[in-house]
Amino acid sequence: MDFINTVSWRESTEKRRDWFTSYAKLVDWCIHAEVLTEQQAKALLLKAQEKQSEAGEVLKQSIEMREVMYRIFKSISKGTSPHPLDLKSFNDFVSHFYQTLLVIQEKDHYTLKFMYNEENLDTMLPPILQSAVDLLVSKNDLERVKQCEGDSCGWLFFDTSRNRSRRWCSMADCGNRAKARRFYQK
Repeated sequence: MDFINTVSWRESTEKRRDWFTSYAKLVDWCIHAEVLTEQQAKALLLKAQEKQSEAGEVLKQSIEMREVMYRIFKSISKGTSPHPLDLKSFNDFVSHFYQTLLVIQEKDHYTLKFMYNEENLDTMLPPILQSAVDLLVSKNDLERVKQCEGDSCGWLFFDTSRNRSRRWCSMADCGNRAKARRFYQK
């Protein structure tokens, strides 16, 4: 959800702000989200300077993937089925990135890991995609995907409240504004 929510005020024409304005901003977000380490990020940024056109394509691909994920999870939050073209696009990302997936033996169990390759400027996308896949195939967790009820916010969130009654992306932000608006209306 954090990746999807890299657009602020998604449903507003005046306030809308996309955080991914450059490949470097995408990499910065990946450090913040612990998708990449500082060392991996530095290597990618150096490679991106050499291959600026490819870095631009990765940024475009990241935004496309994010928007497809947004439309799919927004549909789910509304209790409707995603558009078939969105599912096709999502599956195209899955088939492309799962080529780098390996089964790795760790001490007493096996795990799935994506091969990290400093040569690939899109190396941060497979783990993000995997997170979305994990949520999509979880039967009980999908009903916890919700969209913020704040005016023009549009953010999606995973409701972890005990009674599943959360309504806003953040009580300190959209929730507080809604309460203040109700107070002033009274």
